[in-house]
Amino acid sequence: MEQKKEIPLPAPLFRDPVYDCPTDPAVIWNEEEKMWYLFYTQRRAGAASIGVSWVHGTKIGVAVSRDGGKWLYRGTLEGLEIERGHNTFWAPEIIRAEGIYHMYVSYITGVPTDWDYPRQMLHYTSQNLWDWTFAGRVDLGSERVIDACVYEVGPRQYKLWYKDEDNGSRTSAAVSRDLYHWTVLGEEITDCAQEGPNVFELGGIKWMISDYWKGLAVYRSDDFEHWIRCADILDESGSRPMDKGWGHHADVLVREERAFIFYFCHPFACEDGRQGDKLTGLTEADRNKAVIQAAELTVRNGALRCDRNARAAWPQ
Repeated sequence: MEQKKEIPLPAPLFRDPVYDCPTDPAVIWNEEEKMWYLFYTQRRAGAASIGVSWVHGTKIGVAVSRDGGKWLYRGTLEGLEIERGHNTFWAPEIIRAEGIYHMYVSYITGVPTDWDYPRQMLHYTSQNLWDWTFAGRVDLGSERVIDACVYEVGPRQYKLWYKDEDNGSRTSAAVSRDLYHWTVLGEEITDCAQEGPNVFELGGIKWMISDYWKGLAVYRSDDFEHWIRCADILDESGSRPMDKGWGHHADVLVREERAFIFYFCHPFACEDGRQGDKLTGLTEADRNKAVIQAAELTVRNGALRCDRNARAAWPQ
């Protein structure tokens, strides 16, 4: 039997060549171009900043790869504006359903210098991952919602998880049968504040991971509704190049019963005593820089594991 080819995944997987601060990755296969697409929040770490303006005014960055081993920056998504001016887009979630790509993205009007502004969830559709049509605002019963995760939990039954900052930054959920109209269910994860939920299945188990700013919290479920907290992952620095600090806001892609996690970290920021050496002589912009890394997830004895130091290889 011929052994399938594998492509080693580099560390870091990707660095944004404009601002050097890609965050909130989402990876999907482009059926039309037969290429992998990486979408992310293009934070502006190297830009002049007042307060937290550097995390606002962001666009959705795009990088592509034929084999997952080398990624080419292609720019940013255009045509997403729903009002005039320079506005903010965060954390794209993109799925393909019945031949159509659906993107759910967090949106803030303008470029705030502080956190005290409403956040909305916007829905777009596309046939090719480049040309997007605005499908409307997603009403989730809150004026401060970000970080959508959408998963098909049954045939044409979709569930959306998101961070509700008006409800203690807990993870809440909504359901839909058509991806356009959503019914809010309420909060599902209440043990701590968190963001960037991501849901997937691996090893016959339903999993959720989320970023609670000390690594990634892990939960398991039998029904996509009732979740049990498990051991954290990506809560200690890695040894690969630029794989330092906690893993943040991740996406998981399951291929051929193998799972790969895409996360970002701040390699120049020492977040606590375990998070790498203190680096002196760096500007605040340097400390804010981020890279995207990739690693493989496994399930052993019913537990989700991630060895961020291990060599990860992408099956072809």
